[in-house]
Amino acid sequence: MSAPNLKSEDYYQILGVSRNADEATLKKAYRKLAVKWHPDKNPDNQEATTNFQNISEAYACLSDPKKRKLYNQYGKQGADAADQMPTGGGFSGFSGSGMHHMSAEDAQKMFSSMFGTSDPFGSMMFSTGGNGTTTQVFSMSTAGGGPEGIMNMMMGDLPGGMSISMGGKPFSGFGRRQKNSRNISRGTRTPKSYNIIPPGTVVSLKGLLNKPERNGDMGAIKQYDYQSQRYMVKFEDTEETMSVRAKNLLQHAHIRIHGLSYDTFNGKTATIITWIPGKERYNVHVTTLKKFVSLKPGNIILNKGTVAMITGLVSKPELNGEFGTIIEWLREKNRYDVRLNESQVVRVKIENMMV
Repeated sequence: MSAPNLKSEDYYQILGVSRNADEATLKKAYRKLAVKWHPDKNPDNQEATTNFQNISEAYACLSDPKKRKLYNQYGKQGADAADQMPTGGGFSGFSGSGMHHMSAEDAQKMFSSMFGTSDPFGSMMFSTGGNGTTTQVFSMSTAGGGPEGIMNMMMGDLPGGMSISMGGKPFSGFGRRQKNSRNISRGTRTPKSYNIIPPGTVVSLKGLLNKPERNGDMGAIKQYDYQSQRYMVKFEDTEETMSVRAKNLLQHAHIRIHGLSYDTFNGKTATIITWIPGKERYNVHVTTLKKFVSLKPGNIILNKGTVAMITGLVSKPELNGEFGTIIEWLREKNRYDVRLNESQVVRVKIENMMV
């Protein structure tokens, strides 16, 4: 599988698949790209909208055996002519000018049909089993949808009984709460570290300079390597892993909205979808309202147990860049108590903690 080329006119190149790709490979490529470029995940981004439509158009053609055969022989116009062909009829050419391009509405319908939900980020797909062909769905917004909401189905191939975690709340692969959350390094168990993002946490990549095409790819943390100080991330729908620095990870953590001047969203739970550096805001998906909203860090409350980074401190600049575990949110002070290690707890304004 080659890297997708979204500027190409060739459907295979758009999806980044070979011309003999099977149905499972096509579906995997579509899912990954559609989540990455979905307009709701990239608000006010016309390029993302165009990419999303082109990805959907490519998959719609190549996933249809009749259209794919005609596309391979005659190109896009041949594939379009498939809709006008009588059942069992032959094809000796095509006429007419103009290509059919998938509309934004049709692209969204395909996306909803593929993921089985109108919530574009309510589920993620991770491969299970050794051959990587079987998938299992787990939801990011189930189990009550409250601040303690968790994924209801767990990856079946995580090593060593590793948990899946959203917002620092780890659960075992069998759905039972773990009594002791431990970090994994090189396959061995180590004492709990308060500055390490737990294995199983759902993340996406951001800010990569050497592989910018991977920015936005989603996966889950598999383990942390203390020697290289990097996280090993396993990508959804594949067996592929990648070693990534903490600064290049965005946690898709559950949060609670707080402190807005209007009450429509205050108190609602949501999932962090993207971080927009230029605006210094998160885009979050509000589960119950099925809406997206752009929020400053000061308007989100991270769950207890979330491992986040301290940033923007003026009084103690030496702590900037340090990670710690949120112990508690102090409502009256609008601050977190954050544990950095066994002996050190600091009090930090909510806007100074980032995931």
